[in-house]
Amino acid sequence: MRHIRNAGTASLAIAEFREFASFTPFEQRYIKRSLDVGLGRQDAFKLWARDAAESASIRSQYVAYQELKTLRRELPEETGFEGVEAFIGKLIRVSAFDLAQERLSCFSSYRFLYERLLGPDVRPWLPAAFCGAAALPQIRPDNRKQLLQSISEAAATAPGWSAAAPRFFPEWVEKEAA
Repeated sequence: MRHIRNAGTASLAIAEFREFASFTPFEQRYIKRSLDVGLGRQDAFKLWARDAAESASIRSQYVAYQELKTLRRELPEETGFEGVEAFIGKLIRVSAFDLAQERLSCFSSYRFLYERLLGPDVRPWLPAAFCGAAALPQIRPDNRKQLLQSISEAAATAPGWSAAAPRFFPEWVEKEAA
C-alpha cells in the first residue's frame, strides 16, 4: 500500500512539473518570485530585482501580500455565507494586484500560484476571485479579455475540488558558471 501511495504522490508531482513547464518564462519567473515573497522563502529583492522598476514592483507585492496571512486564517466554509464578503474581497484585491502585473496570462498559472500561496482549501474560491479580479477596470481591457477567456467552463463550474496539497514549489535556480 505504501508503494502505491508514493506512486500517486510522484505522479501528482510530475503533473505539477509538466503544468509549470507549460507556462511562459515570464509566468514561471513571476510564480517563483511570488512564492518567495508570499511564503517568505528568500529575499526577493536580492534574487529578483534587476532594476529600480522591478524593485518597486516587489515592494508593492510585499505590501499586497500582507493580506495572505489573513486569507490563510479566515478561509470560510464552502457551505455557508459567514465571512465570505471579507474573504472574497481580500482575495480579489490581492488577485487583482497579481493580474495587473501582466505576468500571469491565464487562469491555470493563477491557480497554480494561489494553490501554493494559500493551500489546497482555497481551490473552490479561485474561479470566483479570478473572474472578479480579471473583470475589474484596473485590468487593461485587452488583458481582461484574454484572462476571462482563459478560464474553462470545467474550471468555472467544477462540482468538486481536490484536497491534495501541492507537491511542487518552484524555486530560483542559480545558473552555474561555465
